[in-house]
Amino acid sequence: MESSQPRSLRERLFAPVDIAFLVFFRLGFAGIMLWEVYRYFSLGRIKPYYVDPGFHFKYYGFEWIEPWPGEGMYWHFTAMAVFATCMLVGFCYRLAAFLFACAFTFVFLQDQAHYLNHFYLVCLISFLMVLLPANCAWSIDAWMRPRLRSQVVPAWTLWLLRVQIGIVYFYGGLAKLGPDWLQGEPMRMWLADRASKFPRIEHYFSEEWFVYGFAYGGLLFDLLVVPLLLWRPTRWIGYLWALSFHLINNQLFNIGIFPWFMLCATLIYLPPDFPKRIWGFLRGKKWQPQAEALSPVGAAATAGSWSFGQRVLVSFLGLYLVAQCLIPFRHLLYPGDVNWTEEGHRFSWRMKLRGKDGEVVFKVVQKGTGRFWEFDPEGNLTKKQVDEMAGRPDMILQFAHHLAWAMSERGYGDVAVYAKAMVSLNGREPELLVDPMVDLAQVRRSLAHSTWILPLQGKLRKPQIHHEEDDSHHHHVTAE
Repeated sequence: MESSQPRSLRERLFAPVDIAFLVFFRLGFAGIMLWEVYRYFSLGRIKPYYVDPGFHFKYYGFEWIEPWPGEGMYWHFTAMAVFATCMLVGFCYRLAAFLFACAFTFVFLQDQAHYLNHFYLVCLISFLMVLLPANCAWSIDAWMRPRLRSQVVPAWTLWLLRVQIGIVYFYGGLAKLGPDWLQGEPMRMWLADRASKFPRIEHYFSEEWFVYGFAYGGLLFDLLVVPLLLWRPTRWIGYLWALSFHLINNQLFNIGIFPWFMLCATLIYLPPDFPKRIWGFLRGKKWQPQAEALSPVGAAATAGSWSFGQRVLVSFLGLYLVAQCLIPFRHLLYPGDVNWTEEGHRFSWRMKLRGKDGEVVFKVVQKGTGRFWEFDPEGNLTKKQVDEMAGRPDMILQFAHHLAWAMSERGYGDVAVYAKAMVSLNGREPELLVDPMVDLAQVRRSLAHSTWILPLQGKLRKPQIHHEEDDSHHHHVTAE
């Protein structure tokens, strides 16, 4: 007879659950990563992103990371494909997962211009995969090493993934509680831009009920989908909502692997043996959990007191999850609208919250002589880099430092660098983003508030239908 006493935290975390969910997640994650590497090769992104640019926008503290020379980045992506394949088949799984995590993070840190929230998520999940025993079944490792085989894993492996994915959804919803989103921006602009892709329903894209339906539908989805998935009576409602949400996003926005990755990840909210249940259904046989196979492992895992290894593991994962819950709030440490200043915007799951149109021109003044030059960054950067830099003060500062260094290298000595950045946020009238009177060459990068960023003054207005191809002078910056 089972005890009626409530189980301790340790018993809950280390209770055995079916490994099927973890094997499925390993296959899905590794397969999508392999597909993403293929996409970079097939779409020809490696050369223009990492080989051609003479300058890369670095993350604070990671300025030392540089692309491999020559053909090195092609070999790097090839190695990532090998690591993803090893994860997929479960061969030298933990080593492959660690090497893939390092390799992907190396690519992620190359250039801020290519920041995507789901790439940040991939970095996190990749390192978490190193900790997860996803190779204990349906893997070459388990085939070659019988002692490794197991049909169960500790429950913490399931809840670690659930909490990580839940953080992405929940904080994405919290971020949408801002005034712009609640007034339908930038969704209104984006729907107008994309209406022509759907000629049969194009006329709906400019109607207010349609705009607010998308805006508030996205907000409610992010906040409610995890509770719906966790509660058994509403689980399939939640997943069908997730399915429709991500498929619509895939049609509306060019967001690569994100919809497919999240659809795969969202399945972990189903019972952990769901792959076996589905397989049994397809074969016309009802899956019956083998409780007797779980009992010995469960008894061994939960008997006695905390071991040293368990304490270290739970403490580490606890600190990690606390950090994941606090980091998205760091924008509260800075004054101003985070969608404007960008201070605390990245790594916070603030997805699709801002649309920026911007244009920036740099003025370099030679100290002592007063000679000056105006620089259009399009002559020094790729279009992608210019588009992203136009609305991001930290990237403007980095390029100003690069210009000062380049002019000094050419023999012009000490120079001052000023930037005039006119930016529109979510359809507002364009206004100055940074103080054009501040010599950015003398400003040091730091994590402190940048006083040279000017506060947002303009009020939100309802824009006219605006198409990106009609604007040849402004650089369009959209949210990740």
